[in-house]
Amino acid sequence: MPQPAILSDIGNVLVAFDFTIAARRCAEFSPFPPEKLLTRLDPIKVPYENGDMDDATFVTEATKLLEFQGDATLFEQIWCEIFSENPAMERTLSGLAGRMPMYLLSNTNGLHKDYLLRSFDIFRHFHGGVYSYSAKCSKPDAVIFEKTVAELDLDPGQTFYIDDLEANIATAKRLGFKTHIYRMDDHAALERELEAWAKK
Repeated sequence: MPQPAILSDIGNVLVAFDFTIAARRCAEFSPFPPEKLLTRLDPIKVPYENGDMDDATFVTEATKLLEFQGDATLFEQIWCEIFSENPAMERTLSGLAGRMPMYLLSNTNGLHKDYLLRSFDIFRHFHGGVYSYSAKCSKPDAVIFEKTVAELDLDPGQTFYIDDLEANIATAKRLGFKTHIYRMDDHAALERELEAWAKK
């Protein structure tokens, strides 16, 4: 029987990310300036996040597009080291630990998901998740939310969903989730809404 649960996005919620960090580091091994590097990956980023391309193929194609002179291991390291944990969210989730299950729903790729889960302690609070690359679909499409409900045995009406993007929140709201659009510079707003929801 579904019970109250928290469902959270990852990027710019649990962790901040900045692709320009990777661009600057890649530029040391590429003929292109940082501002040109990220756009060169545009043709393969969405297929990679949607699971149409595996990790090894992405790395091969990305290093070709960037004319990257380092090896695959170096590229993977640079690609992944763009995240920093959100301490405010860690404090909030620690206070809720044990009161209800917490799950993840993220548009992400295999390299990033594996790196995040092994590198940041905040993910210890979560009991599983659904990721675009393995679900073969992504937010804001309703399909990935429906797969998440089925896979994690969630009741949208009893699930508090957190995301930083309006389009994703709009889909979740339409499907009956309790939603909160998250802003790192207004973490207190999340705490107020979570506290009020948890008391119901």
